[in-house]
Amino acid sequence: MEKKKKGFTLIETLVAISLLVVSVAAPMSLAVRSLSSAFYARDQVTAFHLAQEAIESIRIVRDGNALRAVKGVSVDLLAGIPSTDGTAFTVDTRNNAMEICDPEGCDPLYNNGEFYGHEEGSGWEVTRFTRTVTANEIDESGDEIKVSVEVRWRSGTFQERAFTISENLYRWVGSGS
Repeated sequence: MEKKKKGFTLIETLVAISLLVVSVAAPMSLAVRSLSSAFYARDQVTAFHLAQEAIESIRIVRDGNALRAVKGVSVDLLAGIPSTDGTAFTVDTRNNAMEICDPEGCDPLYNNGEFYGHEEGSGWEVTRFTRTVTANEIDESGDEIKVSVEVRWRSGTFQERAFTISENLYRWVGSGS
């Protein structure tokens, strides 16, 4: 009488390996998607803050001019804003410096580990974010402008993302005496 050999057949082994691969691949795929979503959310929050920061800088310039007008200085409330005709410009929020962009596009933002700005040099590294600001007069009186800020960044190798925020600013006091 011949003894039966006990062990796994080739088919049983292949089925076991297939189940193992599926049970490991599914969580790994989920982890990769979760990390990708977390990086996108981080970049989107950064883009939102960069856009809001630019609008606040323009508001500071307008309000500073309004304070001078209230003191009797003849000043245009929009003085210091480089364009109100839709021409793109940059805002460096560290000092409220604003410059018209090149026709090819605005320069990317730099970061020193703490601040974003348009300063190149020691300790400043180029980021993946580009902030473009436009201001358009809404009516002929010039009493209202629409400020739009678009922040663009590259996510991954080829995918470009964008976030845009807009706000209307008003001439809420006279331009001076």
